[in-house]
Amino acid sequence: MALLLLLLWTGDYSAKVRWTVVLFAVGAWLIGAFAVRERVIRPLQTIANMIAALREDDFSIRARGASLQDDLGLAFLELNALGETLRQQRLGAQEATALLRRVMVEIDVAVFAFDETETVRLVNRAGARLLAQPPERLIGRRAGELGLAPCLRGDTAAVRDLTFAGRAGRYGLRRSGFRQGGRPHTLLVMADVSRALREEERQAWQRLIRVLGHEINNSLAPVKSVAQSLQSAAARGAARPEDLTTGLALIAGRAEALSRFMNAYARLARLPRPKPAPLDVETWVRRVAALEQRLSVAVESGPPVTIEADGDQLDQLLINLVRNAADAALQAGGAHVEVAWRRENGALDVVVKDDGPGLPDSGNLFVPFFTTKPSGTGIGLALSRQIAEGHGGTVTLANRADGKGCEAHLRLPLGHDLKPEGAREDYSG
Repeated sequence: MALLLLLLWTGDYSAKVRWTVVLFAVGAWLIGAFAVRERVIRPLQTIANMIAALREDDFSIRARGASLQDDLGLAFLELNALGETLRQQRLGAQEATALLRRVMVEIDVAVFAFDETETVRLVNRAGARLLAQPPERLIGRRAGELGLAPCLRGDTAAVRDLTFAGRAGRYGLRRSGFRQGGRPHTLLVMADVSRALREEERQAWQRLIRVLGHEINNSLAPVKSVAQSLQSAAARGAARPEDLTTGLALIAGRAEALSRFMNAYARLARLPRPKPAPLDVETWVRRVAALEQRLSVAVESGPPVTIEADGDQLDQLLINLVRNAADAALQAGGAHVEVAWRRENGALDVVVKDDGPGLPDSGNLFVPFFTTKPSGTGIGLALSRQIAEGHGGTVTLANRADGKGCEAHLRLPLGHDLKPEGAREDYSG
């Protein structure tokens, strides 16, 4: 434009020509400027509007002119793709939230969410029913007002006796933390386990009564029969000293057997909590293996391992396993018992193998008082399993896959954190 004006005013042109050209040139310049402005400013405004819509969670707007042929069209294309992605994500989140709300409403477990001030921020229908109040009256109230403060203290998983709305019961509690809006919250889940526990207790009592009744009747029946025979003989004056001696010996023997049975049951029911202390596995295994005097127990050395466990209880556990293996081996005419240990998947695996007849039926092996031995009490394996579970482990028995006999596996977690002895928990058979 400057060059055009310079040529016009320095050249030999009339004023009419000069002003006509200037007007056309300025008009063309203005038209071109507005056209360029439309090609630049309008797309930038469109981009700004789309970003504002995305910020406002409006994912329905799409930009026209999305194309791979120019940079602004490529920007439109990416913004459209971003909007569609966010729309799909929001739809998925809404569907997941709707499902979660439906589950929260339908499950028969009380769920509460508390913020850092222990104020209720969320409660489901079961929670409102537990407290006998509508949900809208519970939101915004403190846990202490609702009697839930004790549930936010102590162990994160526990069973407690609680009373709500005048109804007492036993509740299983689980507590965990989460963050919402950058603030810490607590999720409390409560389930009424009274009915289930009563049913388990009833079944346990039935099993106990059946076992005790069976054993006591087995002892009392011959005692009653012998006593009646001796009484009848004494009434006739035909009681001989040797008959009295034999009868009284039988009565004493049955009384002693019944006493052993009751002592064994008391031992099973009163197993104390483990007292953890460092225990060298090789020393422990070799010490127990040396206690078996009827045959030589082979010890296969494994990796050096030290665990935190109750040495006395693990001694009793391994003694039971080695003794059972020795009994099986001697019963079948064999004489080979082997003990080995190894690390496996973060756990200690102690294996006791024998060359006995194997297991005919493993379904009742850990049932208290079930035994296949003529003089057995049926306590050893049940007690061994309780000791293992008290240490966070397991005991399993199975027939050997590499030959005749049975193998017992004792698995104990390495680094398991045992509960202190002061914590009360009953071990029941």
